[in-house]
Amino acid sequence: MSVPRRPPALLAAPLLVLALLLTGCASGAAPAKTPVGAPGQGAAGPQSDAASALRASPTAAPVPSPAEIPDLGPETRAAIPADARQAFVVTGEEADSNQSSAVLYSREDPVKGWQPLAGPWPAHNGMEGWTDHHVAGDLRSPTGVYPLTDAGGRLPDPGALLPYDEHPRFAVDGEGFFGEPLEGSFDYVVAINYNRTEGVSPLDRTRPLGLERGGGIWIHVDHGGPTQGCVSIPEEHMEELLRTLDPVMNPVIVMGDAQTLGR
Repeated sequence: MSVPRRPPALLAAPLLVLALLLTGCASGAAPAKTPVGAPGQGAAGPQSDAASALRASPTAAPVPSPAEIPDLGPETRAAIPADARQAFVVTGEEADSNQSSAVLYSREDPVKGWQPLAGPWPAHNGMEGWTDHHVAGDLRSPTGVYPLTDAGGRLPDPGALLPYDEHPRFAVDGEGFFGEPLEGSFDYVVAINYNRTEGVSPLDRTRPLGLERGGGIWIHVDHGGPTQGCVSIPEEHMEELLRTLDPVMNPVIVMGDAQTLGR
């Protein structure tokens, strides 16, 4: 006697139940979870990867500002013409002192700014110090910023770049305030354009502000003592200055006591 076979549908149902018990309720496998903190994943998931990349990207280094002449205040810096690329800075110790220090600066590269070129050199100024309102005979040097356009002296041109007037009238004799000999003081000079006309010999006596405001303010060879209002530096530095000041660079002198220049 043959055993009756079960219909195929009846066999399939128990098998389906068994498959569901083994695989769970999902129709497919559940995606594997990436552990928090695993490489390539932030705590917040894939979106944090972009933020992490931005944080890790290199930051451009700040561009340094062009160097300024040290110890000059905003008012003094503003008085230096924009086209001036050489500045001879003469800084007095005190308002009533006749002792100074001089440094030549150059601004050849606008990105680097002002760079020291020569000095510091010892210098003298007026016997009574400095003033912002110079008058004839006050024995003080005028403070301020003035162009340097003309040179000259008793001795032959040492290689000056500024126009140079060699003339015997630059000869001087006598004694200074401390009895030091003045001979040779005007062997080399650079005219400071205070109350004078540019483009002429330092010997020219034209005074646009009037005679009462003084004039004949020069940079000249130091004689070992204070001046009547000029600035003086040792002879070897005077020669170097003459060979360095270049009219193409529109040189100026920045002069005064340290407190005034710091404004």
